[in-house]
Amino acid sequence: MAPRSFWKGYLKLSLVTCPVAMTPAATEGEKVRFHILNRDTGNRVVSQYVDSVTGGPIGEDDAVKGYPRGENDYVLLEDEELDALSLESTRTIDINTFAPAASVDWIWFDKPHYLVPDDPVGVEAFSVIRDAMKATNTVGLSRLVMYRRERAVMVEPRDRGLVLWTLRFADEVRDPKDYLDNIRAETPNAKALDLISKLIEERKTHWSPSMAHDPVQDQLLDIISGKRKERKPARGMKPAPARQNNVVNIVDALRKSIDAEKRGSKGR
Repeated sequence: MAPRSFWKGYLKLSLVTCPVAMTPAATEGEKVRFHILNRDTGNRVVSQYVDSVTGGPIGEDDAVKGYPRGENDYVLLEDEELDALSLESTRTIDINTFAPAASVDWIWFDKPHYLVPDDPVGVEAFSVIRDAMKATNTVGLSRLVMYRRERAVMVEPRDRGLVLWTLRFADEVRDPKDYLDNIRAETPNAKALDLISKLIEERKTHWSPSMAHDPVQDQLLDIISGKRKERKPARGMKPAPARQNNVVNIVDALRKSIDAEKRGSKGR
């Protein structure tokens, strides 16, 4: 059963419009979460704002946002002033620009969402927009109010549906040239390059979601299960082996790695 959509509206391209529903493509609902408790009473602990100087508690009506302009000097902003900046929540993804699919770099991608038709009548229009982007190998660019801010969004075809990505703001993305261009250019050892290519081929496999599972969460669940049954908790992870300091010839190391991979393959 598919989860309930958290946004409903319209997808529009020129005169073609169709109702759509959107659901986040990622979830943290399965994460193990904890409450903070008072060890003596077993009651939950609640957080509260306190004055950093007097230590006294601050009521909700007395809390105000401040932008620092100097030491212990702030520009105060009232909620009414901030609310005035909010844009009215739009319910239309109006695609007014298209770009080659490969031209939007991964660093701009923020949060993915599944976009599906929300009415049988609109399936044909939805399919036309989706298939036209597939045929031209393009993505659609638009703007939409999400998570209380207007954001640039990108729409790309995916199977029978669409994926909408919120894009990062320009001031959030660092220029890769400031970091990657500082790496010293060096021609790799030809033998090492050949050997590591063989090693990659030995270890190449198809991607599986199981490769991204969280082993720490598995251990937490084991510990929780053990405490529920009033038995000893599961043992923790073994400490990582100490890092070796000796430098090994890379070609020799790669040869040994490939030999080990081959022996393992024959054994299997």
